[in-house]
Amino acid sequence: MVQCLEIQEIEQEHLKQDIPEFRVGDTVSVHMRIIEGSKERIQVFSGTVIARRGSGLSETFALYRVSHGSGMERVFILNSPKIAKIELTRKGKVRRGKLHYLRGKFGKASKVKEKIMTKVAKKQPEA
Repeated sequence: MVQCLEIQEIEQEHLKQDIPEFRVGDTVSVHMRIIEGSKERIQVFSGTVIARRGSGLSETFALYRVSHGSGMERVFILNSPKIAKIELTRKGKVRRGKLHYLRGKFGKASKVKEKIMTKVAKKQPEA
């Protein structure tokens, strides 16, 4: 039991603090650091989150996108030092925990409805 607490404390130090809150169905852009020889550049991969699993340092998420007529899926480690930034592009409205059914779909079939977050002011009845 003591050993688990020590591991959790060490993991806590390495967790990233600048990760936005995103869920399955959201569209995110992941800015990856790519190192080629002595040069470093940022490459952006954006897609729909189809799965999220794990916790702590080993938490991963999978993105799916259609590019040039073929679907691509990529799994990222959430707290990886190779990830420069994660941007939440839009919120998705889904009722599932995993969206593996999107694999192989493209066009309108691969769309996820957008969750529109607005506050509606209630009308006061006139007296």
